[in-house]
Amino acid sequence: MNLLRIKPRRKKDPAHLARVASLPCCVCGVSPVGVHHIRSGMGMGQRAGDDETIPLCPWHHRTGPVAFHAGPRVFQAAFGSERELLARTIERLGRHE
Repeated sequence: MNLLRIKPRRKKDPAHLARVASLPCCVCGVSPVGVHHIRSGMGMGQRAGDDETIPLCPWHHRTGPVAFHAGPRVFQAAFGSERELLARTIERLGRHE
C-alpha cells in the first residue's frame, strides 16, 4: 500500500516576519537578526509558520559555537527552549504595538 504523506501548509505572514526581524536578538540583544522558525513540535524537515518565529543574530542562529543550528540541545540548555523564547518574543512585540 502506497500512502502519500501530505505536509500541512505553513502559515505565511510577511508583515509579522518584518516585525520580528525589527527586534534585537532574543538571546544577546544584538541587531541585525535573522528570523528563526521554531522547530519544537514539528516533524523532521518541517518548520513552524511565520507566526512562530524568534529573532536571532547570525552568531546565535547559525555561525556561533552555541548557535541553534550547530546544536539545538546545547542552545536550548544555555538559553531556554524555543517555546520560552517565542513567548518572550510575543511579549516584546506586544510592547512595540
